[in-house]
Amino acid sequence: MPKAPKPNTPSPTWDTSLQLLSFLATTVSVISFLFYYKSGDFFLYGDAVAHINIARRVFDSKTPGLLQLGTVWLPLPHLLMIPFLLSKQLWQQGVGGSIPSMAAYVFAVLGIFRLTRSALSRSTEPDSPAQVAAWTAALIFAANPNLIYLQSTAMGETVYLAFFLWSVVYFVDHIRGDAKALLKCGLCLAAACLTRYDGWLLAAVMSTTVVLRFLIRRRETTPTRATVTKFVLIATAGPALWLAYNGIVYRNPLEFANGPYSAKAIERRTQSDGNPGHPGSGNPIVAGMYFLKSAEDNVAQNVWMQRAWVLILTAVILAAFFSRRQPADACSRTPAASPWSPLLFLLIPLPFYALSVAYGGVPIFVPSWWPYSHYNLRYGLQMLPAFSVAMASLVYIAILAESWHRYLRLTCAVVPFVLASASYVSVWEATPVSLREAQINMRTRTELQRELALWLAKLPPGATLLMYVGDHVGALERAGIPLRQTINEGNHRVWQRPTDPAGLWERALANPKQYADYVLAFEGDPVWQAVSNLHLPELVEIHVTGQARAALYRAR
Repeated sequence: MPKAPKPNTPSPTWDTSLQLLSFLATTVSVISFLFYYKSGDFFLYGDAVAHINIARRVFDSKTPGLLQLGTVWLPLPHLLMIPFLLSKQLWQQGVGGSIPSMAAYVFAVLGIFRLTRSALSRSTEPDSPAQVAAWTAALIFAANPNLIYLQSTAMGETVYLAFFLWSVVYFVDHIRGDAKALLKCGLCLAAACLTRYDGWLLAAVMSTTVVLRFLIRRRETTPTRATVTKFVLIATAGPALWLAYNGIVYRNPLEFANGPYSAKAIERRTQSDGNPGHPGSGNPIVAGMYFLKSAEDNVAQNVWMQRAWVLILTAVILAAFFSRRQPADACSRTPAASPWSPLLFLLIPLPFYALSVAYGGVPIFVPSWWPYSHYNLRYGLQMLPAFSVAMASLVYIAILAESWHRYLRLTCAVVPFVLASASYVSVWEATPVSLREAQINMRTRTELQRELALWLAKLPPGATLLMYVGDHVGALERAGIPLRQTINEGNHRVWQRPTDPAGLWERALANPKQYADYVLAFEGDPVWQAVSNLHLPELVEIHVTGQARAALYRAR
C-alpha cells in the first residue's frame, strides 16, 4: 500500500539560524540599553514617562484599577509593563518600562527573518537564496540606529513592530498550507490592535483579504468557513473591545479619537491660538509625503541615500506586482497567489499615516521641510520592515538571476549592504532622529522635572500632594514619591461628565487644605486656578525657560 503524501506544511519555526539570531539580537538590545541608560538618554521622551506611570497607577493610586489606563493610548503596552513596575526601583529608574520593548525588539528581528525566508522560499523548506535574503533583512532591520534607540525606551513602536511582523509571518504560513497559522495570525493582529491604532487598518485589510480569498477558493477544505469566522472575530476583537470600553466608561465610543485628550482636540486648541495647522492637514498626499520623508530620515541622513532606499523599495514593489503567479495545485483551478504578495502588507503604514496626518490631527514635522522642526519622526520607523525586506529581495533576485551578467548580479547583491552600512553611519554621525527629537523637545521639561524632584524629595514621608500629573509626573518618579500619595486628575469617576462633584480630585480642588498636605501647581493648570486666591504659604517657585512656572505650597 503506497504511503500517503506528506502534508504541505511550513518548515519548523525554530532552528539554528533563529537561535543564533536571537542571541545576536539580545546582545544588541542589552548593550544598547546599558549605553543609553548610562547616558540618561533612554528616559527622554515625555510619552515614555507617561506610559510608565499609566501602568504604575493601575495599582499605585488612591483610586487604583484598570480605569487608570485612561483613553487615547491603547492598553496592551501598559499591561505588559505592570509586572516589571511592581518594583519601586525599576519604576523610579524607568527600567521596568524598557523591558517589554527590548523583548519585542528580539521578537521583531526574528519575525522579519522568518517572514523573508518563508515568503521567498520556492518550496516548503527554506532554500539557500531565501536564507541569505532572510539574514540580509534581519541584519538591516536589527542594525537600524533609530530602532536600536527606541527599543531601549518605554515607547510602544517596537512592541507594535513585533506584532505587526508576526501577523504577516503567520499569514504567509497560512498561505503555504499551515492550518493553524491563520488563528495565530488573528491573535497577533488582536495584540497589534491593542498596541497602536496602526493595527486597526492592518486588521481590516488582512481580514478582507482572508474573506475574499476564502470566497474565491471556497471549494478547497483549507481554511474552513469556521476557521475564517474565528480569524475575523479574533482579528477585530481588539478594536471592538476598545470601542466598547470607551463607550461604557466615557459614554463615547470614539473618546480616544475626538475626546478632550485626543490628537484632534489638541490640534483644534492650537488652531484656535492662530496656528494654521500642521503640514498635510486635510491633504493625504502631502501628509503621505511627510510620513515618507520621516521614514527616509530614519534610515539615512544623506538625501541621495534616502532616494536610493525609496528607489529600491519601489523597484521591488513593481517586481512583486508583476511576478508570475505560482501554478495552481492539481486539485484547484485557481492559481496560487504570488509568493511575494503578503509582503505588500508591509506597506500598510503609508496609507495609515497619510490618513492620520490628514484627518486625525496627528502632526509629523521633519527638520528639512517646513516648519523645520522635529516631531513624531519616530513614526517613520514603521516603514523599516518594508525597506529591509526590499533590500533583501534585491539580493534574492540577484542570486536567482542566472541570465544576468555576473557583474550586474554582484552589484545587485552588494548594493544593499553598502547602502545600509553607509546610511547607518550617516545616521550615527548626525545622531538618530528619534533620539534627536527627544533631546530637542524634552530638554526644558526634563530640567524642570529634575528641579522639582529635588524639592519633592525633601517633603515628609507619607505627605499627601495635590498635583496635576499630566505633564510632569516624571518629577514624582525621580523623587520616588508613590502615586498613591498624590491626589491627581485620575482620582475621579470618569463616566461622570463633564466633572464628578463627588470625586476626590474635584473635592480636593475645592478645598485643598482639607485633603492635601502640600500643593504643586503649574501656571495655568487646574490646581493653579484652584489655589490662586487661597494665599497658601509658598515654599518655592521654579522658573525654567520654555516651561510653565511651578510653585510648591504648604496646604496644612
